[in-house]
Amino acid sequence: MSEETIIIANWKIALGGKESGELAEQLKKGLRRLPDGKEVIVCPSFMWLQKVSEILAKTDIKTGAQDCFWEERGAYTGNVSPLDLKESGCHYVILGHSERRKYLSETNLMVHQKARVVLNNGMTPIICVGEDFDQRQGSQKDYAIIRQLSESLEGINVATDNKIIVAYEPVWAISTSGGGIKPEPEEVSYSADVIRHILLDLYGNEIVNTCFRIIYGGSVNSSCVADYTKLPNICGVLVGSASLKIEEFVEIINNA
Repeated sequence: MSEETIIIANWKIALGGKESGELAEQLKKGLRRLPDGKEVIVCPSFMWLQKVSEILAKTDIKTGAQDCFWEERGAYTGNVSPLDLKESGCHYVILGHSERRKYLSETNLMVHQKARVVLNNGMTPIICVGEDFDQRQGSQKDYAIIRQLSESLEGINVATDNKIIVAYEPVWAISTSGGGIKPEPEEVSYSADVIRHILLDLYGNEIVNTCFRIIYGGSVNSSCVADYTKLPNICGVLVGSASLKIEEFVEIINNA
């Protein structure tokens, strides 16, 4: 895949329509030209995805969704079709975020089904994996990552024109739903190596090098982002609350 550093903003449901539009306009003005070697993706809530996509349409900033359903059409009340996401200007879809696993009991099988349909519709899945604090303390870190990623991807054919991002997202490092503990870069690098080995077992060297990127997510801000993006096996970051402040997010992009 591209050697660009990827910075993904997850706005969760922190903003309403007016605020989402204002922040998108600020990004449009503040990032008239993306710094060389940077790729920026904004993931607003479903309600405002099309609005944000339209505002950013003539910029280099891409938009993504925070989830999708695993069927394109049907009687699935309350879910969002990948076809509608694509029509709304969506290029990326976050899958298996720890908050969905925690609050909505999302399973690896659900992530697997969603990843398949996202790829089939020409979008890029951003698959989140990571251990919680108890798993880390109980020496279950590797097992948790291996199980999540293997069950999410095993059996999905990946062609050379597919793109997949894997976000290592240790739950204990997320300020809003975990402990907000800053992991040492060495620990993040180790986890990225574990993820790469799983991918190599599933797909082999050529597909992994061509189609996959591994990024880090967990209380990322402008003061620590370079600690992770300078790692040779980390290609970018998934940013939560720090992406809601225009000055901070632009600084993250510049520092990455």
